[in-house]
Parts: sequence; structure tokens; C-alpha cells
Amino acid sequence: MILCIATTVVYETSQGQTRQSYTEGMSSPAVVESATEALTTTTETTQTTDEQLAETAELPYTISAFDPIMRKVGEEQGYDWRFMSAIAYNESRFKEDLVSSRGAVGIMQIRPVVARHFNIPVESLSDTETNIRVAGMLLAELDDLLNLPASISEQDRLSIILASYNAGIGRIHDACRLARSEGANPHSWADVSRYLELMADPAYYTRETVHHGKFNGSRQTLGYVREVMKMYNKYCTMAS
Repeated sequence: MILCIATTVVYETSQGQTRQSYTEGMSSPAVVESATEALTTTTETTQTTDEQLAETAELPYTISAFDPIMRKVGEEQGYDWRFMSAIAYNESRFKEDLVSSRGAVGIMQIRPVVARHFNIPVESLSDTETNIRVAGMLLAELDDLLNLPASISEQDRLSIILASYNAGIGRIHDACRLARSEGANPHSWADVSRYLELMADPAYYTRETVHHGKFNGSRQTLGYVREVMKMYNKYCTMAS
């Protein structure tokens, strides 16, 4: 879920909340898990017919029914539409009407506080294109606030942005400052993620460089980044 809005002062975190309740059992006909799975529709007797294969092969989308919107918003915000699709898959399994226990709405699980930050009417989050657009706006703002160097690898850049998207940019800034203070690379996701884990240790979270205190949510955040990037890489093999 999107847990933060893009200002250092008002970022929030919902670490400790389980994702299982949002994702378990949420299948959707809009999702195509892979190019192979897209061709495995079976009859009631489990035999796949040529007619069914032909029908499946003519689906007007590759990843989800929201491909056109993802492409449009991705181009507007400067993000690969497959990356945004990977976030949507992780957040909601492409379920448009999903509302979490914390009030996050829609395919990208946007919280009302994020909509208000961008002066978007909260009620409009139920519109899927608006929902995706707000997520794109948040990603772009996080990118700006992180001020990552042009030399950073794309894998590291996207991973650090995703971590900010999930845990809040304040936590990521803390981890980056810790990394820098110990001679590690604050622009390497491997180093940043290591210090994110260490921020549960009082030997680290009590340091002056840490402005947001103890952080117990590293396991969730690292898992979130890993799963979204895994799906993104998969989608890159499925669609161009």
C-alpha cells in the first residue's frame, strides 16, 4: 500500500500491518500472470481447445486490462508503465474496488492523505485513471526529493524509490545518512537496505543522523521492494 505522501514532514508509515488480508484470494480476470499462463484456459474436462487458445491470444492487453492507462500515465510521469503495473499487481492484484482497512483505495491503493497532498478530491480515487495518476505523481515527487545522482543504476534508483513509497521517505533518508556516516554507499540499495534493517537496533536509531527513531518495518519494506522488482522484471519479458 502507499503509506506516505511526498513531503518529509508529513510522511506516514503503516509498518506492521499485514498485506495478507489485502492480497489473499484476490484473483482478477484482468491479470495475465505470464505469456504461458495466458494460453492455459481449460474446458470443464481440462482439455484446452484450439478455439479457446485463439480467443485468449487475441486479448487486447498483455499485462492487465489497464495497460493503456498505465502506458499513458507512465509516459506523463516518466515511468515505465510495466513498473507501474508491477506496483498495481503487488498492491491490489489489479482490483479496482479494493479498499483496505486503513482506507487505501483502488488499484494502486492510494490513501486519502496522499490525494489531499496533491489537491485531488478523495472521492475521485475510485476512478482508476485518477488512482494511477496520483501514484505516478507520488513516484515522481519521491524521485525529486531523493535527489539521486544521474550515475545511479536504474535498479538501485527504482528500489530506493519503492522503499520510500512503502516505508516513507523519512526512513529512507535516515538509512542513507547512516550509510554515508559509515562510509557505505547511500545510493546503493544493497547498502541502504542493510541500514534500514539496522535501524531497529538502538545502537543505530539513537544516533543524531537518525531523525525518525526506531524502525521495525524493514522486513516488510525489503519484501515489498523485492516482490515489485521481481514482477517488474517479469513484465519486461512479457511486454515492450
